[in-house]
Amino acid sequence: MTQPLSTATSLDPDTGFTPIPSVSQAANDLRAAAGEKARELAHNVSTQATTLKDRAIESAQHFRDVASEKVGQLKASAAERADEIKHTAAERAQRLGESAAEQWRDTRVMTKEIHVTAEDYIRQNPTKCVLGALGLGVLIGLIVRR
Repeated sequence: MTQPLSTATSLDPDTGFTPIPSVSQAANDLRAAAGEKARELAHNVSTQATTLKDRAIESAQHFRDVASEKVGQLKASAAERADEIKHTAAERAQRLGESAAEQWRDTRVMTKEIHVTAEDYIRQNPTKCVLGALGLGVLIGLIVRR
């Protein structure tokens, strides 16, 4: 039979074999490797977190800039629309004013015509007008007394 591998004397370092480490040495090596790997992972996670934070800050700044630009556009658009509405309202107010002035002139002309017509009728029929006014006065008096 062959000699077991647990004997360190049977392996010759010159032939390419290394002595078998003890269990405690192997555990220490594993702990050291695990600690190194944990530090490496922690460093990688920290780097990734910093990168993500920087990207988030850049994105937030970009969104803030875009929002500011949109607000400026909306403000300009609203000011334009308000000017258009103001201009339209001024035009309509002017047209309404002109229309009202025209109607007022027409009303004054019609009132003068009615006045002249009534005056002519009264001069041509004074008796009818006096009797009609007397009858109307009596009628109003009777209505008021009730």
